[in-house]
Amino acid sequence: MITLLSRLFIKDYANVGDQKVRRSYGILASIVGICLNILLFLGKYLAGLQCGSIAIMSDAFNNLSDAGSSLITLIGFKFAGMKPDADHPFGHGRIEYISGFIVSAAIILMGFELGKSSIEKILHPDDIDTSLLSILILVVSICVKLYMSFYNRRISRRIDSAAMRATATDSLSDAIATTFVLIAILIMRFTGINIDGWCGVAVACFILFAGYSAARETLSPLLGNPPDPDFVKQVHDIVMSHEEIVGMHDLIVHDYGPGRIMVSLHGEVNGNGDIFALHDKIDLIERELRSKLGCDATIHMDPIETNNEAITQLRSEVAEIAHSIHPKLTVHDFRMVTGRTHTNLIFDVVVPMDVQLTDQEAIDLITKKIQEKYPNYFTVIQVDKSYVM
Repeated sequence: MITLLSRLFIKDYANVGDQKVRRSYGILASIVGICLNILLFLGKYLAGLQCGSIAIMSDAFNNLSDAGSSLITLIGFKFAGMKPDADHPFGHGRIEYISGFIVSAAIILMGFELGKSSIEKILHPDDIDTSLLSILILVVSICVKLYMSFYNRRISRRIDSAAMRATATDSLSDAIATTFVLIAILIMRFTGINIDGWCGVAVACFILFAGYSAARETLSPLLGNPPDPDFVKQVHDIVMSHEEIVGMHDLIVHDYGPGRIMVSLHGEVNGNGDIFALHDKIDLIERELRSKLGCDATIHMDPIETNNEAITQLRSEVAEIAHSIHPKLTVHDFRMVTGRTHTNLIFDVVVPMDVQLTDQEAIDLITKKIQEKYPNYFTVIQVDKSYVM
């Protein structure tokens, strides 16, 4: 149904890289979610009144709250699509992450409430309505919720949306919760054993874990998580495909919401090259990154010595020394200043976040190994942190 609706109501629906198309998918999925949850609410509420089932009535209001979650997602997509303004020059894309977190918080709250009521049912069991009507309603509800989880998950992958993934998790949690209720009803109907409370506790644990996972996924971009390794590789391949660039480092990716990514990096070039020609090449690479990856890029041009064999050899040796201390250590911005009594080696060393070395330990270890081989060489080392995995 979603595929048909997208073809009917989303212009250029196949072009999911376009932010307008992406936003339209999110809005369409949210509207469908609101409609289906309201229909489930009305059906369960009327059926609950007819058969006098408190469980079905409670599940009906749960679906009404799910409609509210879909409304939050809808509002999130609407606001996330607002153009940048003077107060928010990087746009409003992170609102999508916030809306996803709100949905995750609602999932966690539902898990706590279900867990509390389930424990009460274990201590004070209630009779369960085992009529065929209640069983039929639960089966229909499970099927609808599984479908909602399926299409939300599918769209989340298509447009890479954390908010839609949270909504898909919410729908799947509802389907599993209702399945456990159905199992409890069937066991009660055919054996007379009431396990409703125990099933509720099991479901509550699952929902809490699902809510935690969804919250972590939506909070990570807000806190500043490492960029996608595939994206980093694409940036590296584009930059290094130009022969004027002999190395790159200090890559930082700023995520201001889907489709609003800013990239900064240092590109190493021949220090003896034509500075104007190299500047034009840097501008071309920035435009290429924007065209192919949809990101705004700023590249700092780092001139290095490439024609001096002694410096090239020494830079390679220092890089090997750093690598011998830890395979993830890398060296860049290498310079050599020769004096009458000693030589200064000036360079930066990158110590990734997951390397268990303090900055001073890295400096001391590298300095010690260099001076073991070159006693008259002094080091001036700047420690950098890597912001990519």
